[in-house]
Amino acid sequence: MPFFFATPSGRTLTELDHARLSHLIDVHRVSHWQRADVVPSRQVAPDVVTLYSLIEVQRPGQPGPHKLALCYPEDAEPEQGFVSVLSPMGMALLGLRLGDTARWREPSGEAAQATIVAMLFQPESSGDYST
Repeated sequence: MPFFFATPSGRTLTELDHARLSHLIDVHRVSHWQRADVVPSRQVAPDVVTLYSLIEVQRPGQPGPHKLALCYPEDAEPEQGFVSVLSPMGMALLGLRLGDTARWREPSGEAAQATIVAMLFQPESSGDYST
């Protein structure tokens, strides 16, 4: 079953992330979504960014990679590295793989990008299929 996602195709979402995001989309009225593949949580590849994955990203022009975790809006604390999945950056990162480059527009309209350079933690890889 395809999920509509706000960034280029070639994304993978777990069934749980798909169900939760479907609800968030309804609540927050998010639009402009494109397709993503949906897989059972136990079958997602270990290098796919899922909700609550901890990753390192490298942005052009910045001195080094920085850590961030993709989370639900109510848990977002951007200053602490917790990025909402409904933010432009969060939507761009969800479902990408290690080595992929996410591209999005900042609220100011400026183009931004970040390359995923490390997967530090993915809940599904540690056996957590319900977070």
